[in-house]
Amino acid sequence: MNKKINVAVIGAGVAAKPHILSLSDLAAEAEFSWCYSRTQSKLQELAKQLAVPPDTRLTTSMDSILGDPAVRAVLVLTPANAHLDVVRRAAQAGKHVLVEKPLEVDLQKAQEMVAVCGQHGVTLAVMFQHRLRDGAVALRTLIQNGELGTLISGSATARWWRPQSYYDEPGRGTLARDGGGVLMTQAIHTIDLLLSLTGMPDRVIGLVATSPVHRMETEDTAAALLHFANGAIVTLEATTAAYPGYAEKLALNFTGGTATLESGELVCEFADGRQLTVGEKQSSGSGANIMGFDHGAHRTVIADFLGAIREGREPQASGRSALNAQRLIDAIVESSRLGSPL
Repeated sequence: MNKKINVAVIGAGVAAKPHILSLSDLAAEAEFSWCYSRTQSKLQELAKQLAVPPDTRLTTSMDSILGDPAVRAVLVLTPANAHLDVVRRAAQAGKHVLVEKPLEVDLQKAQEMVAVCGQHGVTLAVMFQHRLRDGAVALRTLIQNGELGTLISGSATARWWRPQSYYDEPGRGTLARDGGGVLMTQAIHTIDLLLSLTGMPDRVIGLVATSPVHRMETEDTAAALLHFANGAIVTLEATTAAYPGYAEKLALNFTGGTATLESGELVCEFADGRQLTVGEKQSSGSGANIMGFDHGAHRTVIADFLGAIREGREPQASGRSALNAQRLIDAIVESSRLGSPL
């Protein structure tokens, strides 16, 4: 049996729950040795709520974690604007890193994160769990094998809901902490999933806006038209002003059939009459309950991360591959600002 990988969690906010539950499920593969927060009371509350193992050390000292030679990997669950600093320190200490999305608040910092992990020879993975759901994996295989033919057109929608109270929390929906609004915080999952299937477009027309529903610094609504090198056209719609919140959905039309991926469930209608369904619909926190989803897909990403460390390979949701989502988001926002295609 493979020796357990010693893992520390850095950050004890709302994002910590699915990661810690996943580590519990993966106890045969990972030893959850440390948990860090700047606030001791938050650590105690988290430990009680999630039944953190009694031998997991709770600390307000990140140096204690990074200085522990037994720790091989860290899960970085801090706000996005702290990612680069934490990841740089972890990489310099020789720790493999899995970071919550997005990589960072802007593309330059995200690229620096990827570079520093490469320089120090450590693995960098990102929590883009939607691309590792069964339906998404099956669709990617069908596309790669040419079973659906060539992409013609499609749509990607993330019509979510967030009440004003969500954005009233300090930092939410700001450029300084989150790097943007709906595109960087919610729709980035749908964007990453789309790009993992199609690759990057060669032309983008984007529009972003803040609806009357929310008082916030950044956008809560965005739309884009994506053109690909083969001539395919895909539309993107994203919002957090669609009450009560709806499942994210990709509908892609190919020369050999149509594929619909909704909340993790894939339905394919092939032109030769065959039909295929893979996976089950899963909640993704599209409504007011932002943590209203199962942690199974998080577990899959973490298990793949641990496997990548053991096998010396790239994780399926690698930091380098995650850069494309931020490149496209930047293009959409810039196209909207300029009022012209990019």
